[in-house]
Amino acid sequence: MRCNKCRREALLFQEYSGQHLCRHHFEADLERKAKHEIRSHRWLVPGDHIAVALSGDAGSSALLYFLKKLTASRRDIRISAITVDAGIAGYRDMRIAKEIAGLSGTACIAVSFRERFGITTDEIADRKGITDACMYCRVIRGFLLKETAAEHGITKLASGEDLDDRAARVMEHILKGAPEILDHPQQNGKISWIRPFAGIPREEVVFYASLHVQDYVQFRCPYDNTPFEKDVQEMLNDLTARHPATKHALVNLQKNLERACTTNADPIPFCERCGEPGDRICRSCRIIDEVTGGGI
Repeated sequence: MRCNKCRREALLFQEYSGQHLCRHHFEADLERKAKHEIRSHRWLVPGDHIAVALSGDAGSSALLYFLKKLTASRRDIRISAITVDAGIAGYRDMRIAKEIAGLSGTACIAVSFRERFGITTDEIADRKGITDACMYCRVIRGFLLKETAAEHGITKLASGEDLDDRAARVMEHILKGAPEILDHPQQNGKISWIRPFAGIPREEVVFYASLHVQDYVQFRCPYDNTPFEKDVQEMLNDLTARHPATKHALVNLQKNLERACTTNADPIPFCERCGEPGDRICRSCRIIDEVTGGGI
């Protein structure tokens, strides 16, 4: 097939747009979408020190490449990386993340569950079970990323979250009957998250990574996702195979839900410590208390 824009050989077909794209126009399209996401949220400002949460997978590796390229001519913005060793045997080898960061000349800060809390995700799985291990790992990793960012003067953390992740989160909250907490902003805290790839399908993010990053991690975490989350992802992928714009439609629905919930819903409680939607002391903060106190 030929590229719809220049008639060169096409490397990718976008089912939701109906376009065949060559390498040049595919990269231009992805980068245009990521730049639009950044501009619409005003995510880059002079003086920013942005750290990519670098796990070594396709999403975070591609994001590091993109942000380095985007800010190459800007001396007022600094890009770093933080990699977290969660203590999962055979997964997320920090050496891979460090090598990926090193190839782009990016400083990479390494931290670990073991060093900070004296426990690993594998040990949590042994004591709490696989389902809880996934949740605990996410909470602890997020805590460590923010803690490390604060210690190093980082102003924003960058996530490789893509359209598939975002659409799944929307569907999960809808099915749980809690659409009002979708993407609700934190009420306190100085370090925010940016997600430039949030409107881009995972397939395209992975393809972009394959063009620019060598040896990124290509297998999933053994504890990844709860049974409910897996069911949601399978359902979305099945719907998208038959209706290609499904995930984009869910993200658009999220925006409408946010406006409706802001107008009609009761005030949402926020955690007194971290500012996230939840109880007075949210579940994530209770998990950190449990880990810090050695109660696992």
